[in-house]
Amino acid sequence: MPTEPLARVRPEWVDHYGHMNLAYYLVVFDMATDALWPRLGLGPGFRARGLGTFAAESWQAYLREVTLGAPLACDSEVLAFDAKRLLLRHRMRHAEEGWEVAENEVLYLCVDLGARRVAPWPEDVLARFAAVATGNPARRLRLNPRAGAPAPAG
Repeated sequence: MPTEPLARVRPEWVDHYGHMNLAYYLVVFDMATDALWPRLGLGPGFRARGLGTFAAESWQAYLREVTLGAPLACDSEVLAFDAKRLLLRHRMRHAEEGWEVAENEVLYLCVDLGARRVAPWPEDVLARFAAVATGNPARRLRLNPRAGAPAPAG
């Protein structure tokens, strides 16, 4: 199941233990988000509308170490969304051998960049979310409709 790598572990990402430092897992997950955004109607065109996405919360699980030069790929899915929030999961894997490296859940907010306040998603963006949302359960994060804020999954 080899796939085109999103990234390879760079020398500056390797720590004194000889494996990728935890901070750079988030860098690769952020690269996966950037790759997903156009499919969801987000990114540069979204910013041109005066809107952006801000991460409000994230959770990571580090499953297996990777070392210098390891090719990394990510699979991404929309788990849930509401009028102002989007919950994603990324799964990082070794791009050539297929084994899972790490998992990441992120809760994003739609933000009006002029007002710097949370705003509703445009209808066309909500339609894109609905078209690809898997409905799979999150491991750690979730939308909490009563409080309007994320709560740990139980």
